[in-house]
Amino acid sequence: MISVSNLTVRFGKKTLFEEVTVKFKEGERYGLIGANGSGKSTFLKILAGLEQPTSGTVSIDKGVQLGYLKQDHYEYENETILNTVLRGHAELWALSQERDRLYSLPEMTEEEGIRASEIEEKFADLGGYEAESYASELLVGLGIPQHLHNEPMSKITGGFKLRVLLAQVLYQKPEILLLDEPTNHLDIKTIAWLEDFLKSHKGVLIVISHDRHFINAISTYIADLDYNTIRLFPGNYDDYMTASEMLKEQMLNENKRIKEKISDLQEFVNRFSANASKAKQATSRQKLIEKLKSQQVEIKPSSRVSPYIRFKMSKPLGKDVIFANNISKSYGNVKVFENVTLSIGKGEKVAIVGTNGVGKTTLIKCLMKQLEPDSGTVEWGMSVYASYFPQDHKEGIGEDKPSLIEWLYQFAPPATDTTVIRGLLGKMLFSGDMALKSTSVLSGGEKSRLIIAKMIMMEDNVLALDEPTNHLDLESIESLNYALTLFPGTVIFVSHDREFVSSLATRIIEVTPERVIDFHGTYDEYLQKEGSEFYKRISSGAILSR
Repeated sequence: MISVSNLTVRFGKKTLFEEVTVKFKEGERYGLIGANGSGKSTFLKILAGLEQPTSGTVSIDKGVQLGYLKQDHYEYENETILNTVLRGHAELWALSQERDRLYSLPEMTEEEGIRASEIEEKFADLGGYEAESYASELLVGLGIPQHLHNEPMSKITGGFKLRVLLAQVLYQKPEILLLDEPTNHLDIKTIAWLEDFLKSHKGVLIVISHDRHFINAISTYIADLDYNTIRLFPGNYDDYMTASEMLKEQMLNENKRIKEKISDLQEFVNRFSANASKAKQATSRQKLIEKLKSQQVEIKPSSRVSPYIRFKMSKPLGKDVIFANNISKSYGNVKVFENVTLSIGKGEKVAIVGTNGVGKTTLIKCLMKQLEPDSGTVEWGMSVYASYFPQDHKEGIGEDKPSLIEWLYQFAPPATDTTVIRGLLGKMLFSGDMALKSTSVLSGGEKSRLIIAKMIMMEDNVLALDEPTNHLDLESIESLNYALTLFPGTVIFVSHDREFVSSLATRIIEVTPERVIDFHGTYDEYLQKEGSEFYKRISSGAILSR
């Protein structure tokens, strides 16, 4: 259905792809994975025709429609939410506009009447009579209630604008669907809805996501972008992890076998090449050596590397950690939470979950004393030393533009040598001259790793993280996940990544518009207890910008 042939992409001296040839088949769903900066988004843009490769071609079957998730959240500010979705089908939208114009005329000419009849026929063929109900159904599925559908796009927050654009591309019903991080800004309930929707897609789906649970759930193939090429693995992400390790091991073992064979042959050549009676045999073995060398598989260095993350505590943590007593918080007339009492103890791994905009960040900021509640108190135990990872990187790094070394050095213990700073930056994948980069030029994933480096440097006994996985690649997420599991102190975190929550949390705090639910147990136990009610909880008030 869509294929690329000999695709090469270079930016200056940097090569992203080299002679990539791959075909994406109808009826399959491909999870496109790769390290940050490996070129995943560039590849999707080339498939969508938005960027051109250095060389090579992209071929799409004739008559096949392609849909691509737009990233410009502010393109339709003056349009209604429903009409923004309807605009996704350009031909049907143009017909509906002309249809409305004709029917608004005080009186039609004969020619206009014939034209109206032709439009009606085509309008029906394209599904025009069901268009609004289908678009509305998509919006509701993505967490935007019906009473907001005729509001302008300018009235909703950025995360919900993305949902409308996602509804727009799904509304097109394209045979080829390209989605770049569609789960960003989606809550757990909406991600589950999207999974079910995408599983019914009949054409080709290619999706980039750092959500491991999502990739596992929807993928029938993994498209692995590494070594400047793309390799396809049947199955989901877990299947890929097993298959890729086996493939690498096979390649290493085969190279080892060939190397040992070459060594044996070379020993014969070295001993008998000067022996006239065995010169012919030595020559024959030399030719075999050259043949075996050509059979060795080149194992290129992978672009996929993992940071080394380990959190230590410089001071022991006492039994009592955080006590919130009847705290309440509102913004204007909007009540976020009221009279919440929580006691968090040593060693707990507390996940704060809930729909977008419902107040998870506000709650964790209050617990971390980053934000004062309107009423009530938050008290810390005498032994508590806390580090905070904010959702907004500007809060975590600041507006100044120092080098990475300079920025991290300010959090180091007195008399810390710069080699220690460089060593920590190296573990966070900032090696060599990268440590001299300005913090202002870092990508989202790099900023996240830098803030994690600060938390490692501080050696505090309480770690609070607000959406830490948003900008990290899969390898970094897994490293952070493992490090937090090993950490003996207390962890409080906000996340929509279900794998991250279910593998780490020992306690769930769900923020809803009506109340805060405190559950002592794992995420899977919580879902089992709450059942379908968890997925029904949705806040429409939090959608509106304020």
